Amino acid sequence: MTIHSDNEAATQKEQRNAIAGHNLTPNQIVELLDKYIIGQKDAKKSVAIALRNRLRRQHVGDELRDEIMPNNIIMIGPTGVGKTEIARRLAKLAKAPFVKVEASKFTEVGYVGRDVESMIRDLVDQSVAMVRSEKSEEVKEKAAVLVEDRLLDILLPPLPANRGVGEDDIEQDANSAAMVLGADNDQSQDINRKSREKMLERLRSGRMEDRQIEMDIAGENPGGMMQIFGPLGQMEEIGNIMQDLMSGLPRKRKKRRVTIAEARRILEQEEVQKLIDMDAVVKEAISKVEQSGIVFIDEIDKIAAPSTGAGGGKGPDVSREGVQRDLLPIVEGSNVATKYGSVKTDHVLFIASGAFHVAKPSDLIPELQGRFPIRVELKSLTEEDFYKILTQPKNALIKQYKALISTEGVDLQFTEGAILEIAKTAAKVNESVENIGARRLHTIMTNLLEELMFNIPESMSDENVIIDEAKVREKLSAIASDRDLSQYIL
Repeated sequence: MTIHSDNEAATQKEQRNAIAGHNLTPNQIVELLDKYIIGQKDAKKSVAIALRNRLRRQHVGDELRDEIMPNNIIMIGPTGVGKTEIARRLAKLAKAPFVKVEASKFTEVGYVGRDVESMIRDLVDQSVAMVRSEKSEEVKEKAAVLVEDRLLDILLPPLPANRGVGEDDIEQDANSAAMVLGADNDQSQDINRKSREKMLERLRSGRMEDRQIEMDIAGENPGGMMQIFGPLGQMEEIGNIMQDLMSGLPRKRKKRRVTIAEARRILEQEEVQKLIDMDAVVKEAISKVEQSGIVFIDEIDKIAAPSTGAGGGKGPDVSREGVQRDLLPIVEGSNVATKYGSVKTDHVLFIASGAFHVAKPSDLIPELQGRFPIRVELKSLTEEDFYKILTQPKNALIKQYKALISTEGVDLQFTEGAILEIAKTAAKVNESVENIGARRLHTIMTNLLEELMFNIPESMSDENVIIDEAKVREKLSAIASDRDLSQYIL
């Protein structure tokens, strides 16, 4: 009785939790983001919920699934605090198509420049490339076997079989066999087969990789690169269509002498291309875009016209409000024509970001504000944050420089005091000059290690280099204390 009720409870729990256990929970998403981005808990929490909600939506019943819209996010904060990095890492975690665009590159329809629909076309291109790469991995082993057969055919062509079709064929096969091995056809075939087996063993052992062979190789696309310029954004799409038409033309093949290693790579690309069903790739790629695509729109504040202050007033520039109105149907959901077919944007997740120094989020047109219901403010980085950025992430700046210099046989070490001093200097310069966030650390580290990196390896007698607090102060204190110097150097 107890066992039966336990089984029932387990079944009910499975039904309640339809999402597979290997999918990341919001807490797990935040933990993974913490490995690369310091602080900004609110922003991480919002994107983690948005990502999990997409997964939840896919397990909702058919009658409600299409009604659940993504909660688009606006991230507000100064440059260099992690807005772009959060979106990029999120897309990698989700294994979702991701594209980053600059809002300032777009113009209102009718002006020279990119139209807003191009961001969806870019997203589809990226998705097709992603799915094609996944499918290539799936057929790689099968392609490797086919490549071996083609290499064997080049190195040791198989003898023509005795087809028994007619006297001419029989005579030709017999003559070929006699010329090659001076034996009858069956014996020749047997010897050829054994020779091919031995050759295959040598190929697999890697002993023949440097041997050169002659083979036919497809030439470049006859069309080459093509760009079409015009007054409308649609000209970009026309250029893409023309490019596809030209690439569809048959390529001329030419004979070249290449090593077996290079031939293996060329033949593998050809065989993989033959094994992949591109119609299935495109279908899956479009589905990925529609169900899990992420578009990151950076600098959205640049298309918001400030209502007051020096930035107020329209002026002769291309209408910022016009770009917002063009962006609106894409964000709220519409069909976009791409070279792979029509794509619906209803469930694409849009993450926008901007510093909003001059304009405010409320300066965006009300309709567009309504399409970004989640707003997250990212905080400026403190001295403590800079210390963590230098030491904690997997790709921390200090780890990067140590790895770079270790390639010259030099062991670079930073004392605790040196790291604290670098963090202190970064915070100080950001306060006094211009707040560029974590990017300030790049300029400081470059100036700090400039002489060392220039002198390696000629002038280095010691294989161990220690950067301490005194060296950091000696190199940076004069620059950091002089505001004019900081402005130009740091």
